[in-house]
Amino acid sequence: MSPEDRLVPLKKHDRGYFQGIVPDVEPGALYFYRLDGDKERPDPASKFQPQGVHQPSQVIDPNFPWEDGHWSGLSLYNYVIYELHVGTFTPEGTFEAIIPHLDELKDLGITAIELMPVAQFPGSRNWGYDGVHPFAVQNTYGGPEGLKKLVNACHRRGLAVVLDVVYNHFGPEGNYIQEYGYYFTKRYRTPWGDAVNFDDAYSDEVRRFFIENALYWITECHIDALRLDALHAILDHSAQTFLKDLAEAVHEQADKLNRRVYLMAESDLNDVRLINPPELGGFNLDAHWLDDFHHALHTLLTGEDAGYYQDFGGVRHLAKAFQEGFIYSGQYSRFRRRRHGSSTRHIAAHRFIAFAQNHDQIGNSMLGKRLSQIVSLEGLKLAAGVLILSPFIPLLFMGEEYAETAPFQYFISFLDQDLVASVQRGRKVEFEAFHAGGEPPDPQSEATFQRSTLNHGLKTQEPHRTVWEFYRELLRLRRELPPLAHLSKEHQEVLVFEQAKVLWIKRLYDRQAALQIFHFGSEPLDAAMPVPQGEWQKVVDSADSMWRGPGSRVPAILASTGEVGLTFAPWSFVVFTNTGAL
Repeated sequence: MSPEDRLVPLKKHDRGYFQGIVPDVEPGALYFYRLDGDKERPDPASKFQPQGVHQPSQVIDPNFPWEDGHWSGLSLYNYVIYELHVGTFTPEGTFEAIIPHLDELKDLGITAIELMPVAQFPGSRNWGYDGVHPFAVQNTYGGPEGLKKLVNACHRRGLAVVLDVVYNHFGPEGNYIQEYGYYFTKRYRTPWGDAVNFDDAYSDEVRRFFIENALYWITECHIDALRLDALHAILDHSAQTFLKDLAEAVHEQADKLNRRVYLMAESDLNDVRLINPPELGGFNLDAHWLDDFHHALHTLLTGEDAGYYQDFGGVRHLAKAFQEGFIYSGQYSRFRRRRHGSSTRHIAAHRFIAFAQNHDQIGNSMLGKRLSQIVSLEGLKLAAGVLILSPFIPLLFMGEEYAETAPFQYFISFLDQDLVASVQRGRKVEFEAFHAGGEPPDPQSEATFQRSTLNHGLKTQEPHRTVWEFYRELLRLRRELPPLAHLSKEHQEVLVFEQAKVLWIKRLYDRQAALQIFHFGSEPLDAAMPVPQGEWQKVVDSADSMWRGPGSRVPAILASTGEVGLTFAPWSFVVFTNTGAL
């Protein structure tokens, strides 16, 4: 200890808490906790780790000159989400470097940005799922001050902010929280080791820790929604579950703050209880990521059938997603070798978050390839149409809107070299069946991280500029065409033409209709399509030369008596709206 250091004893209280008051502590002061007389450890509830996960915690001033007093949040119905990784969205890799891009995102049609996890992780490069200080904002991103500046800038522009949080595990390096209490249980095992203790002895205080974390992001950092990572890995068989307690606490705090705040579930269980209301035995989370939608769309575009993709591949699968949400709602899954899922037929469409790409689906492939590296330009436009013109909340992954060519690969910067070697070996074993296509990138290498950084300059080049304009046009139609703006599974008719690889959807609202025809075939198609009687005007055609397509043979106006012969280009779609009331 240096002469200016102070050692302050803490008094033991009930339920394992220790408490003390330390006078004359200013923001910027550094501190450790001393455990068992000799181990100096950072605060597990630290708000800032300026020197990393192993070093002292820092006292911060929670005050911030907020300018969003008018902000009450957005209706979930109006969310259009843009998922980004702070470290690779810009070369600077900071919160403040994102701010100059916000106006362009708003012009595109984005209404909410979603940040991949920002809780303090080891080193400077990580996806964020190896965080070990749940309350501390990553120092290399700009810390809590930088995050608040970004949130403030978003709210000034009318943009909501979603934060990805990880309550199912802690990262492997700097995980000192296990020395503070019963934060883990040996009752269950997870891919990351012992499970977080949500239902064993002393679990009440562990639950409180995570609920306080959610309230911190919402209250002190003004976050609008939390994406709850991998809820299938939260193992909790208590009568009053942690997730139900979390939802109650967050919704109660939202009422106190007079703001709209949401909890968004990510889980591979297809368990409707996560979003069902309490009266139906549910946990009352507000929305659910729709993996089934992605898998159905991805297999149609790419033909992949490995792993969980073997459960998909037909147009009928995508049709069921449009009709219900979950595709697997209790039927047999070949991948899982058992029945899987529950029905979401009764759940409103705007409570599902759909995507054609996200960090998981890109980054967990061996080379981190985006759709832009796998499918043609026509396939990219078709994916955009299916996603953006669906009745669900669309989520775009950073760079998708202009067909970014940089991969998004798995990267780390652990300081423990034994851990680094273990991760490197694990990646090679995981993808050993794919080594004919090359070796997986070294996750510890800075080059892997650098390869994953976006090149925003592509937006000024072709075909990237056209892709960006196409996304903007689709998002405009979604906002302005009433049948597309009305997010409803009930006000639509869905038909499947499996042999022709066509998905036919008619959306209705206020006596107006939008007719969407998506063609997933690799060859041109001549087909007679049902078209309700009347006159229909084409509003978008992905094959049109204005979108760098092969040229459309679908007429601008259809006069139908009930059926019309149409010619579709490969991997194309067209949308019509009726010119008279139905």
